[in-house]
Amino acid sequence: MVITGASAGIGAALAERVAKSDGIPVLFARRAAELEAVRSRCGERALAVTGDVTRREDVERLSLEAIRERGGIDVWVNNAGRGITRKVSELTDEDVDSMIAVNVKSALYGMQVVLPHFRQRGRGHIINVSSMLGRVPFAPVRSAYSAAKHALNSLTANLRMELCDEYPEIQVSSVHPGVVATGFGLSALHGGVDSRSFPSAQSAEEVAQVIADTISSRRADVYTRPGAQSMVVAYYSHEDMGQAEREPPFPVTKR
Repeated sequence: MVITGASAGIGAALAERVAKSDGIPVLFARRAAELEAVRSRCGERALAVTGDVTRREDVERLSLEAIRERGGIDVWVNNAGRGITRKVSELTDEDVDSMIAVNVKSALYGMQVVLPHFRQRGRGHIINVSSMLGRVPFAPVRSAYSAAKHALNSLTANLRMELCDEYPEIQVSSVHPGVVATGFGLSALHGGVDSRSFPSAQSAEEVAQVIADTISSRRADVYTRPGAQSMVVAYYSHEDMGQAEREPPFPVTKR
């Protein structure tokens, strides 16, 4: 299993869970020291590859090394991503470009790079880690991140439809976490609140378990919290989405 963004958070937790289940994680991230620390916890069969998900050539090298060193790829998890703390009215060109590069193009590179291998084998599983903010705009300060995850969801669904007839054994899934107790908030572009400070934040280990379960179930669209899917359905089925945004579970604000 190839896992991007594996030096910390969800990616690191997933790599360790895979290793404990006798799988072979291939870890990818920019931070070599942190990545090696995770790899060492995963055992001898784990492989660490250092690189940048926003560089197509680095993602291509990741695929080649995984196949050469571990014999093939069964699952590819596009987990790397980054948030932002800016409202729509404040966004710059650089903000939007950064969010698209890290959250959309990186996953596109992963999907395109691994597909020839999966087509040749006739099977495989691509999992794109999205977000509840890719479904419902709960946090206006995450505006461009939310937009990027919406775009990722669309690419995921379109690839799934592209492949379903000719390659029914190649599955493409989205996983949608809510707030997770990682350094995501602090590492957001322009800074932010520590995600670990939210009492309701899920642990990275819990989200990793949901991703691992998705490999077994091969479900197309998965939420990591009970009730999250119903929340999304209620939002989109509301006859006035503007009114829905004034009601719980949206943050109550003065309008």
